Amino acid sequence: MNLEKVIFGFFILLAATLNFGFFVGDIDNPAHHDVYELFAALVVSIIATILKFGDRTQIGAVHLSTSLVADLQLLSAAMVWGYAVHVSVDGLTPEMTARIVSLSGGALLANMVSVTILIAETIMQRR
Repeated sequence: MNLEKVIFGFFILLAATLNFGFFVGDIDNPAHHDVYELFAALVVSIIATILKFGDRTQIGAVHLSTSLVADLQLLSAAMVWGYAVHVSVDGLTPEMTARIVSLSGGALLANMVSVTILIAETIMQRR
């Protein structure tokens, strides 16, 4: 068993599951989407991105690009949340919540592509 592959897979799956946990719920209901879960999803996604920098293969490049997309989407969602709560006069409205959740949905799609690539790569490895 390769410990590096275990850690790599762990962070990819954890990023996807945290993002999924934030995404699930009514899209415009702020009570269904926890800011700390969004923060955790962003931090774990960034850790997963850092772990992907060492791979010099074509599949590694695709892994890195999907992770960068997820990071960008989650960072954008966090910035919109920060704007809504700290700058906007209206606060965290259902419309702003829908924007935040939509951005995290894009990150979730990128995470699912990354998980699919990880599974395909694992199946293709020879013993």
